Amino acid sequence: MLTLRPSDDTLYQALLDRDAAYDGFAYVCVTSTRIFCRFTCAARKPRRENCRFETSIADCLTAGYRPCKRCTPMLRYGDGDPTIATLLAALDAEPDRRWSEQHLIALGHDPSTVRRAFKRRFGMSFLELARQRRLSQAVNTLNAGAPVIAAQLDAGFESGSGFRHAITQRLGAAPRQLKDQRLLKADWIETPIGPMLAVVCDHALHLLEFADRPALPTELKRLQERGRCGIIMGRTGVTDTVEAELAAYFAGHASDFTVRIGGHGTPFEREVWQALSQIPAGQRRSYSAVARDLDRQSAVRAVARANGANQIAILIPCHRVMGADGSLTGYGGGLWRKEWLLRHEQRFQQASSTAEVHQLR
Repeated sequence: MLTLRPSDDTLYQALLDRDAAYDGFAYVCVTSTRIFCRFTCAARKPRRENCRFETSIADCLTAGYRPCKRCTPMLRYGDGDPTIATLLAALDAEPDRRWSEQHLIALGHDPSTVRRAFKRRFGMSFLELARQRRLSQAVNTLNAGAPVIAAQLDAGFESGSGFRHAITQRLGAAPRQLKDQRLLKADWIETPIGPMLAVVCDHALHLLEFADRPALPTELKRLQERGRCGIIMGRTGVTDTVEAELAAYFAGHASDFTVRIGGHGTPFEREVWQALSQIPAGQRRSYSAVARDLDRQSAVRAVARANGANQIAILIPCHRVMGADGSLTGYGGGLWRKEWLLRHEQRFQQASSTAEVHQLR
């Protein structure tokens, strides 16, 4: 039996109520302060638009958030294990320290035992956890406009090359690029059929994919390489627009999207994606039909490849393209989602047609 994660609205209400039942089940990450808290934190509650929710401390740290000093979510979560509690207290006292196994041994701990305990509790080892905290501090320093050397020192890296390697792995761009080149911002958008990752700039949407799409890591890497940019966690007004338009779509209120989409892909791919966007909701096209619409009858396979290269799910509706025999064929988000989306749009169109008939009467 699957346990469904509560909606963000439910979690936000639990936060307002300081519901202790959610402690350890989920955490609130405050985008305005880059801090994550327990649900029972006594601090003033953030505004709804400044909240995102994660199900583990590891996820909070990986996303670049620091533990709240008031509710100490990491220390409280380590209460049941003296080793974890002791090391978390030491980490909280020296978050910028570059911890190693030698430090653990000097404190009287067996590194293997510590690794297993933290993996069970947090989903990452103590050394990984400490490293994430240092990198989070470095990201905040860079984003504040400080020199790279300042971020390097804040992160506790004596070696410039070591720091560059670590920050590049984390963000997909070298530290100098984080200052001199643009950054795209990525954030999660909850939908009825699973979370989606939206990558945006201040003006356009560059990627929108389901979180469990197998090709997502490859798409992110390709986006970084083609755009020569880094990706960090965050939102812009474009994220808000995408989220609002997706909410209207899933609620059955609207099927048109106005958000600007970044100009990626080859000229032919963009031509195919434009043709996909012209397919009305509730209707389906075969690959050969799309090729005919483009007056490229011999390019059916190329159309199929361009369809698969689409990295803007739903808004560029590649789910409306079928096999020649009417079969669902492949879909990066999973065939079950493709079928769900098609049925949802059919219900949406039927409801719209019924409403039009009533208006005519």
